[in-house]
Amino acid sequence: MNTSKTQVAIIGAGPSGLLLGQLLAKHGIDNVILERVSGDYVLGRIRAGILEQGFVDLVREAGVAERMDREGHVHDGVELSINDKRYRIDLKELTGGKTVMCYGQTEITADLMHARKDAGLVTEYEVSDVQPHDVKSDNPYITYTKNGETHRLDCDYIAGCDGFHGVSRQTIPETERKEFERVYPFGWLGLLADTPPVHKELIYAKTDRGFALASQRSDTRSRYYLQVPLTDKVEDWSDERFWEELKTRLPRDVASDLITGPSIEKSIAPLRSFVCEPMQYGRLFLVGDAAHIVPPTGAKGLNLAASDVATLYKILQRVYKEGDTDCIGQYSEIALRRVWNGERFSWWMSNMLHNYDDEIQSNGVEGETFKRFMESELDYYVNSEAGRRVIAEQYVGLPYEELR
Repeated sequence: MNTSKTQVAIIGAGPSGLLLGQLLAKHGIDNVILERVSGDYVLGRIRAGILEQGFVDLVREAGVAERMDREGHVHDGVELSINDKRYRIDLKELTGGKTVMCYGQTEITADLMHARKDAGLVTEYEVSDVQPHDVKSDNPYITYTKNGETHRLDCDYIAGCDGFHGVSRQTIPETERKEFERVYPFGWLGLLADTPPVHKELIYAKTDRGFALASQRSDTRSRYYLQVPLTDKVEDWSDERFWEELKTRLPRDVASDLITGPSIEKSIAPLRSFVCEPMQYGRLFLVGDAAHIVPPTGAKGLNLAASDVATLYKILQRVYKEGDTDCIGQYSEIALRRVWNGERFSWWMSNMLHNYDDEIQSNGVEGETFKRFMESELDYYVNSEAGRRVIAEQYVGLPYEELR
């Protein structure tokens, strides 16, 4: 067995694992990243691209912001369209100057990969049978297989950044963890195309035909979504059908400006809310999707992962620079406060903006009552400054919590 040692072992080379590794390395904290697939496969994942200010600041602190600052688009606002009536949420004005940035997750991941390679930091791609051991002891380690050989990585701490289906969460015994879940009765059909965005800001559209989102990745690349039944398959949706349905859900004046084209990627993602408690077990820390999943409504998934990274990064700095190991116990408490807030906001936005007609019909009067509640809720929030401010403050993201 080949044996090596590091201070922090990171499982998963997605944006959260790479960002954590870069931040730790900036402060002289040695780390190794283990990833089960190739780097090209990681970069092939199509994901979100709306970054809160906290995420942007972390990328800058990591020293990997040059391309993001050059090519990213700062958005001062976002639009809600309710049955063709448009409401602009002025993020900058309502939050005292805060904004969000549009910069694709794939681009962030590529930037972090290149920075890690340039710094000579170790990332082991295409490893299998990854398994943490003795995470409740002072000497945890990970075993894995690479090129048919078994390896052991000794470490002080393990960051599980390996997603919902990864091994990290499963390392916590079922008797020691509690999982909360809400599965939504619809999915999002997403289409990526090399066409100019239909609008300079994102548009969240609620219609009787279902929800739609007009998003973007750059001046020349667009990302659009449609609410679809869970029974639908990608093969059911030709590009032509997608574009025609999108036009019916966008505001009429916006739809008339829509430029269509062949899709680069098309997929259907089910929506769920999921939280695992606790997010720490001994010297193992769960980060991002390993601990929580949010519906994409509200753009919180990647940003919640970034807030986990920020908290863990501060804790590990204190451990290695000040010798304070008592602060480790704060991780789950601090992270979960922000996670549940993000979960609530995404759930709330999903409830207000999506069409629940199928579920409402099966629930009779109770379903109709829910529909009326959500219609009233949305009407209040878009038509009052106090309501719009709540949406704006949540959308740009709450400040990161400091350690005690």
